[in-house]
Amino acid sequence: MSGSPPILQPPQPPDRVPPGPPLLPPGAGGAAPPPPPPSGFDIGVRTIVRTVITVLVILGFLWLIWKLRKPVSWIVIAMFIAVALSGPVNLMSRKLPRGLAILFAYLGLVLIPAGIVAIVVPPLVREGTNLANDLPDYVQDLQRWVNNNQKLKDLDRQYDIVGKLRERAEDLPNHVDDAASTLSNVGGTIVSSLFAAFNILILSIFMVAGGRRWVDRAIDFARPEHAPRIRRAVDRIAIAVGNYVGGALLQATIAGITTFIVLTILGVPFAAPLAVLTAIFDLIPLIGATIGAILVGIVTVFHDFPVATIVWLIWAVVYQQIENTMIQPQIQRRAVEVHAFVVLVSVLFGATLFGVLGALLAIPVAASIQIAVREWWDYRRALVVELPPGVDRPVPQPPPDEPPAKLA
Repeated sequence: MSGSPPILQPPQPPDRVPPGPPLLPPGAGGAAPPPPPPSGFDIGVRTIVRTVITVLVILGFLWLIWKLRKPVSWIVIAMFIAVALSGPVNLMSRKLPRGLAILFAYLGLVLIPAGIVAIVVPPLVREGTNLANDLPDYVQDLQRWVNNNQKLKDLDRQYDIVGKLRERAEDLPNHVDDAASTLSNVGGTIVSSLFAAFNILILSIFMVAGGRRWVDRAIDFARPEHAPRIRRAVDRIAIAVGNYVGGALLQATIAGITTFIVLTILGVPFAAPLAVLTAIFDLIPLIGATIGAILVGIVTVFHDFPVATIVWLIWAVVYQQIENTMIQPQIQRRAVEVHAFVVLVSVLFGATLFGVLGALLAIPVAASIQIAVREWWDYRRALVVELPPGVDRPVPQPPPDEPPAKLA
């Protein structure tokens, strides 16, 4: 009917949401909900097997290196000799054929130690024998000196110091003969050392002759984007080692020349052999110069005590200060830039593991490791992309076929 009033619907509350379709149970239709996160580490069998195999390979490699430690040490020494001689060889190759330059370099390497032995050993043997033969006379001089001093005479009467010294002095020539016979029985050790030196020389000759080609071929196996950085690191290591060897030889030469001048002024006999010994000990980092100074000081005691000994000790202390503050920094400034703490630690480790040879090679090895680490660090920094301010760095996503391990 047109006149009937309209039917009014009750108002809906404003916060009520109209009912939607009924919810389906999981799996009844539509997409399945994501699985709950696993508890603990999600590590696959493949990862465990790969880790075990890697550890076994590393242990096997270390065991093999330990078994082959003698030839490996020869190769390392030959490598440093080759790197040290590559500079003089390249310099002489500008005027001479490379083969002739290598020949001259190795002739110098062999003749210089032979000359040092010829200068040092005969006077030492002769003076050692004379000292052993003349020691009873020195004991008699000591006896007269003690007799002229009442206090020393009382001590000698109580402890028989001079008598015991006389017995030792009279028996010393027999011990010298025993030492000579002992030295004659070490022929096997000498032959073994000569064999090692011969092999090291041959290995280093091969490295000098073809080392650059070997390095280039080894770098060719690297990725193309890594090859320039590896080649630059190898060149920097070669330059650092060569400069260090040249600087150490120059520093030792200065120490030997100054020692010869001072000993000649003091009138100490055998100044040339003592100067050569000082130069050799000066090659040992940190403690070599001190050992050489002590040995020379002992010789001055038998020459002119106390004048020559006091003068030598004063000169040794002053020269070591000059060497440590002026000569060594100037020579090694452009060779290697290794911190003093690193030098001390590397020398201690090298001397503990390989003796004097390890102490000699410790600094160039530390410099080489430092150069390699710096190149690696520069490479890692080059991978970092500089983003503009306000832009967050994207989180790297794992490959789709290998999800990462998840934590609880």
